[in-house]
Amino acid sequence: MINIGYEHILAKGDSQGGVTLLQHLFDVSEAICVIARNIGKEVTLARKGAILHDIGKVSPLFQQTLSTNRESLPPNFVFRHEIASLFFLSLFKDDEKAAVIEMIVAHHKSLVDVKGRGFLDLYDNMEDCFASHSVGFEIWSRDALNILECFGIQTHLISLEEARENYEHAIDYCENIENGLSDWKGVLMAADHLASAMEEKSVYNILSKLFIVPDLSFYNRQHILYPLSNISVTDSRSHTIVTAPTGAGKTDFLLRRCHGRVFYVLPFQASINAMYERIRHDLSNTDAVVSLLHSTSILKLEDGDFEEAILQKHLGASVKVLTPQQLTGLVFGIKGYEALKIDLQGCDIILDEIHTYSNIMQSIVLRMVEILMHIGCRIHVGTATMPTALYQQIIQILGNDKSVYEVKLDEDVLHTFNRHIIYKISAHTDVMNIIHESVSSHCKLLIVCNRVNRAQQLYVELSEKYPDVPHLLIHSRFKRQHRQQLEMLLKEQYNNMSCGCIVVATQVVEVSLDISFDIMVTECAPIDAMIQRFGRINRKRTSETIGILKPIYVLPPSDNRLDALPYDVDILQRSYDVLPDGDVLEEAMVQSLLDKVYPSVEIGNIDYSGVAFIDGEWCLKKLYHNAKSALMNVLDIDNVVCVTESDEIEYMQSKRSHKLMFEIPVGFRSVAYRNLRQKNGIYIIPDVSYDEDIGLMLDNAN
Repeated sequence: MINIGYEHILAKGDSQGGVTLLQHLFDVSEAICVIARNIGKEVTLARKGAILHDIGKVSPLFQQTLSTNRESLPPNFVFRHEIASLFFLSLFKDDEKAAVIEMIVAHHKSLVDVKGRGFLDLYDNMEDCFASHSVGFEIWSRDALNILECFGIQTHLISLEEARENYEHAIDYCENIENGLSDWKGVLMAADHLASAMEEKSVYNILSKLFIVPDLSFYNRQHILYPLSNISVTDSRSHTIVTAPTGAGKTDFLLRRCHGRVFYVLPFQASINAMYERIRHDLSNTDAVVSLLHSTSILKLEDGDFEEAILQKHLGASVKVLTPQQLTGLVFGIKGYEALKIDLQGCDIILDEIHTYSNIMQSIVLRMVEILMHIGCRIHVGTATMPTALYQQIIQILGNDKSVYEVKLDEDVLHTFNRHIIYKISAHTDVMNIIHESVSSHCKLLIVCNRVNRAQQLYVELSEKYPDVPHLLIHSRFKRQHRQQLEMLLKEQYNNMSCGCIVVATQVVEVSLDISFDIMVTECAPIDAMIQRFGRINRKRTSETIGILKPIYVLPPSDNRLDALPYDVDILQRSYDVLPDGDVLEEAMVQSLLDKVYPSVEIGNIDYSGVAFIDGEWCLKKLYHNAKSALMNVLDIDNVVCVTESDEIEYMQSKRSHKLMFEIPVGFRSVAYRNLRQKNGIYIIPDVSYDEDIGLMLDNAN
């Protein structure tokens, strides 16, 4: 790092680590060279944009915004350092200016921003945006030029008039910008975010771990019990759809089909936690970087080091495990979607049971597949529960049999996966009799409810009735750190018990959670969700277990639409009707059951007027992005955060990574009308409404 005596000029204030501008520009320039080289962008030009992107922070006006003493600043003061950085645009060749503008002008804000602080907003609404941002330019620009020279940029003295011409050139470019996606903006944003998270000592270690293609030879293992392991993956077609029951070896097969970096997409947080741990263990003897992407992934890294925490959140991982929500920014053009695109392009994307969602999510998944195809991804779909109508739509998008390697198991093989006898039961007394018999027989019993409050009520009743039997409750309304601990307890302790136990859960156990219990009692759910649930019973496949059948008891659905939530009453009833009663659930018949419940695919009615990609074209203007609320509204992602009164002070004083430990995610509608105290957008709940064993009890929160 070059030391030229400008350590007093900061890129970030003390609250953000007090990083000097020199250090930050150095880190961004190093990061962008690695990123540009790996995605095929011109490295020298990328480096120039990285060095210039924050040079406007030299302005004393910006430096004053970092100070704790802001009283001397005018009321409603606005200073965008990106604008001041553009004053130096004439230092570059004419054929470089477009890329440099795209790297600088919108790396924090859309050109038109919801809060009116985008580049074009300020040009239109400030009395003289240039004059406001160029105060003292003749003086502070000399320091800026000296810094640029130290990074090898050839400079000349820039007059105020030339600075205005540069600004107006950028305005003209942005006002006439066309639809499309800016890779230059994505490259800069990715490098800037990565550099902002790094410390000087770890820059090179982190960058050396980016864009490593994983060695997946571990998965070239064969076993007679896992039929997919004996099917060749050697096929020249780019894409894959494999249909097989739980335990057939889908994960290995899908990974064997991959040739580049991998994005492994699963529908639920619990399932991606389990898959992350599995792949990280499998590849532990390679140099692959395996990362986990969701809002609480940092809680999985309590024993990890600084570098590992950084690599979780940023681009370039060898294998990244995530949920579909982390990809929907591409569909809706949410901030950062350009950086997401450059991370994804050309990679292998595994979509594992992600269709287990609403018709709106199915619609988004189909649009997502189109975009992934457009950016050169190889797409591999794994399913045990896909309706034929949806299957055919995905095949059509992927290019039919010319581009898709389709794999299904023969009926004789499917017969060896028959594991369950289904019983339809009708009353609470029947449930309690089944539970009592299970306890008496020292079986591992899994009970699945569709709603958290029903799971809690049943858990309390059973823990009082059977205090000496090990019992566990798991659902989404625990403190985030506690939820992680419960998942580990379920997988590592309760899953391996020989003395019998009772686990009460919600949908969080449905997909890819590697547990194998003896008996299930479950509320009726959509047929695809139920089949996934059933996969937690008699899951272990050995030569001794093949042909063994374990019981699953299904309660009838309510005919009340509110009681049926979060599911549709009609789908629940059709799902219940197609199930056998007192008979084996034949794996060879699962597809016909799915198609009876879902004879067609009802794609969600989504307003696509503001999305990023339609009919094979990027349709947002370059350098624009949509507000996150657009995504939230469509997906009905309305989770808010609750914190207990006893955690409030520590929570408010903690860094983000530590705050996560205390947070309890809850749907907005569940708490909005309970007159709870709020602080900084967080709902504060009384301590009496949270229990370590039961989680958040909203009925006690008033």
